[in-house]
Amino acid sequence: MDILLTADRTLMSTYHSNEFVGFGTTAPENFFPDWLFQWLIFPPMKTKKGVPPQAPYGLRKIEAQLLNEGFDVTTVDPDYLKYYINNAKILGIHVMDPFGLGPATTTFARTVRTGEAYLVKYFRYVLAKPEVRQAKKRGLKIIVGGPGAWQFKYNPDFVEEYGIDCVVEGECEKIVGGLFKKALNNEDLPDFLEVSIKDTPPLEEIPDIKNPSINGLIEIGRGCCRGCRFCSVTLRPLRWYPLEKIEREMKVNINAGITYTVLHAEDVMLYGSKNVFPDQKKILSLHRMVKRLVGGIGWSHASCASVAVNPKLFSEIADIVIDEKQRWWGAEIGIETGSPRLIKEAMPAKANPFKPEEWPEVVKTAAGTMNDNSFVAACTLIVGLPEETGDDIIKTIELVDDLKDFKSLIVPLFFVPMGQLKNQEWFKYEELSELHKELLRVCVRHDLYWARKILDSYFEAQWRAPVFSVLFKFLVWYVNYKARKVLQ
Repeated sequence: MDILLTADRTLMSTYHSNEFVGFGTTAPENFFPDWLFQWLIFPPMKTKKGVPPQAPYGLRKIEAQLLNEGFDVTTVDPDYLKYYINNAKILGIHVMDPFGLGPATTTFARTVRTGEAYLVKYFRYVLAKPEVRQAKKRGLKIIVGGPGAWQFKYNPDFVEEYGIDCVVEGECEKIVGGLFKKALNNEDLPDFLEVSIKDTPPLEEIPDIKNPSINGLIEIGRGCCRGCRFCSVTLRPLRWYPLEKIEREMKVNINAGITYTVLHAEDVMLYGSKNVFPDQKKILSLHRMVKRLVGGIGWSHASCASVAVNPKLFSEIADIVIDEKQRWWGAEIGIETGSPRLIKEAMPAKANPFKPEEWPEVVKTAAGTMNDNSFVAACTLIVGLPEETGDDIIKTIELVDDLKDFKSLIVPLFFVPMGQLKNQEWFKYEELSELHKELLRVCVRHDLYWARKILDSYFEAQWRAPVFSVLFKFLVWYVNYKARKVLQ
């Protein structure tokens, strides 16, 4: 084949069929030996001659687009590149957080301080493989893209050292064919290509995946209407997939034996909506269709405001999701702050249709609704937002205290300059004030309590559950122990 597509070991895994276990790859190296941590968090999949049965969804989209345009392309597991790369002309690599500059990795690595993050190390391993270095000498082109592509702007020396020919940032379905054609013709490539808004693909130009995605993850829409200044997703137009497109992609996974799905959007609760009010008919139709096809449903993201604005609708969705095959569901939820002032300054539409002043009550209403409907949230807070004051931190601490009965994880993450705030300064560990440290301590106490209870049900359907539960609880304890030592 002319084109090989791959991703590093931390991305080419099903995480024991639990998508959110994948966040463990942001952890730094620790006292667990590599082989044990890999088995625990990101075990390799069994391949068919090096071809993985599932691959990251974003990689599948690029694969589909290239196939639609007639390119000879194959997606391979990173450990099997040596069996395919000799005749390849292009190696495309999907990246999520290649240098550990994302909020989660930045926070964990700097706080726990035990070593390099796994996802950083294993990304480098791909480019350092002897077979890749040898292929590069004979003329192989290396093109990198994915959610973590922005990080290469901060590492030009790495790009040169490892012979990366082009880095692509953004939704690239419209331009990827032309880019790869240039590479095949040995034409000059841009060092860094940022896809413009005019090249963002409209709905009808986004291809259906042709091969299964990891853990059945399916995109139901792109873009976001919230407009948070710290987020780059809000810079893209909002598009919702029709049910027919979602069903077609789901059937690709179902035909491969995947009996669950993760619905991906920046706010799944707003599926089909043109504003910040959920569209009852469309969101219920979506879940009825999905549940008819698979036994289990998860969400990638949702917002407190869209849950709080219609608790009754959320309960109706839960009535569809929770059955004899599924006892709970969950998503990542961005709380970000307990300060109405910061909401107004940095994310004024996040509370809509409520007022920024109502934000703490919005969060508590949403938390109660989630608790009542067997929904387990992984919540994030932003530490060190520009213009943050001591009073803002105190209000966030008070909100976390109020959420003590909310079955969830609440994870504080250091501010990373992105979106409209990309020119701001990074928040660094050395800038932690005593109030910041108290906020982190409050979150540690909350997470240590709830993580044990969540883990009891997380792997309950798997025969390895007793072993997993013990090891994961020990890992949670260790991370919290290290964090507490640092925060003393």
